[in-house]
Amino acid sequence: MTDATEPTQPTQPEPTQPTRVQIAVEGGELPAYLWAPASGASDAPGIVLVQEIFGVSGYMRRRAQDLANAGYAVLVPVVFWRLGVEAVEDGPTMLDEGIGLVSTLDWPTAVADVTAAVAWLGEQPGVDGRVALVGFCFGGGLGYQVASGCEPAALVSFYGSALPGLVDTVPVVQAPSLHHFGSADAFIDPATVEHIRGVVQTNPECEFHLYEGANHAFDNDDFVMFHAEASALAWERTLEFLARRLPVQS
Repeated sequence: MTDATEPTQPTQPEPTQPTRVQIAVEGGELPAYLWAPASGASDAPGIVLVQEIFGVSGYMRRRAQDLANAGYAVLVPVVFWRLGVEAVEDGPTMLDEGIGLVSTLDWPTAVADVTAAVAWLGEQPGVDGRVALVGFCFGGGLGYQVASGCEPAALVSFYGSALPGLVDTVPVVQAPSLHHFGSADAFIDPATVEHIRGVVQTNPECEFHLYEGANHAFDNDDFVMFHAEASALAWERTLEFLARRLPVQS
C-alpha cells in the first residue's frame, strides 16, 4: 500500500509593503507607491503602473504586487491627487464616482505627472534605467499618450478607454506594445476596437489580443465585469511579453 500525499503547491513570494514616495512635478509633489522587486534584486527593471478610473484601489495594489513578484520595481502614481482622491470605495456608485473624477481631471496635467513618474523611476537606485508602462482602462489610454511622448522600454494597455480619441491625434507609440480588449466591451464598440487595432499595429512591434465574450474592465476581480478566463490569459500574456521586452536579469 502506498501513501498518498498532497501535491506540493508552488511557493508564492511574501507580499512586499510599498513605500510611499513624493515626486516633484509642476504645482507640487505627486504621491506614489513604490514596490521593490520581491526577489530583492538590486538592479531591476522598472514598471509604472497607471491606475484605472477607481484610483489606486485594492485591485491595482494586487497587480502591482504581481509585477513585483515577477521581479520588477513597480511605481503606482496617485493620478487623482490634485482632486484630493486616492481611490474610489467599492460599492454601487463606484462607476459613477470614477467617471466623475475623470471628467474633472485635467488630462494634459495627468500626462505630465505620469511622464515625470517614468523619468523618476528610471533614475532610482536599484532600477537599471529600463522602465515600462502598464495601464488599465483610464490608465491604458493615459499610458498610451505618455508612451507616445517619451521612450519607455515597453507599453501594456488593458482596454484603454481614451484610445478612441487618441489614436488619431497623438503619434503612434513606437515602443514594443501589447493591447488587450474584450469582444463584448460595452464602452468601446467592435468597429472602434478594430480601428484602434489598425492604427496601433502600424508599429510592427505591437501585439493585439481580443478576448471573446469579455467586457470592459474584464481584469478587475472587484468589479461586475470581471471575466476570469480572459483575465488569466491576458495576464499570462502580459508577463510573457514583459519577460521578452523587459527581461529581469538573474
